[in-house]
Amino acid sequence: MNPGAITDVDGILVGHHHRLDPDAALGSGWACGSTVVLAPPGTVGAVDVRGGAPGTRETDLLGPAESVREVDAVVLTGGSAYGLAAADGVMTWLEEQGRGVQMDGGVVPIVPTAVIFDLPVGGWACRPTAEFGYRAAQSAGRRVAVGTVGAGVGARAGVLKGGLGTASAKLDSGVTVGAIVAVNSAGNVVDPATGLPWMAHLIDEFGLVAPPAEQIAALAARDAELNPLNTTIAVVATDAALSPAGCNRFAVAAQDGLAHTIRPAHTPLDGDTVFALATGRVEVAPDPDTPAAMSPETKLVATLGAAGADCLARAVLVAVLAAQSVAGIPTYRDMLPGAFATRR
Repeated sequence: MNPGAITDVDGILVGHHHRLDPDAALGSGWACGSTVVLAPPGTVGAVDVRGGAPGTRETDLLGPAESVREVDAVVLTGGSAYGLAAADGVMTWLEEQGRGVQMDGGVVPIVPTAVIFDLPVGGWACRPTAEFGYRAAQSAGRRVAVGTVGAGVGARAGVLKGGLGTASAKLDSGVTVGAIVAVNSAGNVVDPATGLPWMAHLIDEFGLVAPPAEQIAALAARDAELNPLNTTIAVVATDAALSPAGCNRFAVAAQDGLAHTIRPAHTPLDGDTVFALATGRVEVAPDPDTPAAMSPETKLVATLGAAGADCLARAVLVAVLAAQSVAGIPTYRDMLPGAFATRR
């Protein structure tokens, strides 16, 4: 199975930078990173924030009624509020490329940012700086590493190791939709009663099978041990042309992908935040059956939102299944190896 990547949306690039000590533990060593999504010039941005404890930068700017319409990059990073410093490095790199809002004295890059709370994984003072953002932007390309990389290095998904995941889909209209996510959820990405993802079609898509009862029992026992302060942050992107209002609705609908794969989601302990990017490279004709009193984007945005939610849900599973253990946090593969047995 090839889930695709957000970089299947033409013009979108992704870069990671992280620092991970082999002996990192809970409370000591380096285990954090940053991920940058670079957008081509002219990209419209939006955001939907549903968690009760978000850590963000430049999100108010993305309201559909605000003055600046375009986004140069989005940063997903570890380090809690300290990690917002990574955006400074991305701004520096973009300024060197001449990217940003053109002003009389130079440019001002627009770099919305969201963070995950991963400070207990590794040393509290070991967190991303501006250098992390700069290096991530500098390394951006079309190949997207997944699992324990970038913003996913210190991530946890309930009691399991979280990580960084991505997925994409091509729609019948010719439009492409993609997602990238740092899964650091307070809720569970698998049902403790079955050891499998919540959505049946994802179980089939990823080729998983019911693990043995003793492995499920071990997961359930661990599930009662920990209630971390966490956050899942993501970017969905499309090459369709959207207005700021349409892009905002795209972000809102796409965030439902988290509710499909994480339970509970959007809790007071999470800062769940989903950014949306529309590069505008594909013009889709309005549906002629749309009532004149409604936005001509209505059908397109509804289709994109559903696809965005599906891509985000798949990206969550990619992240968790690809994760490698850090600081003794077990992975899904560690706890439930029986889920990968050959189907009969």
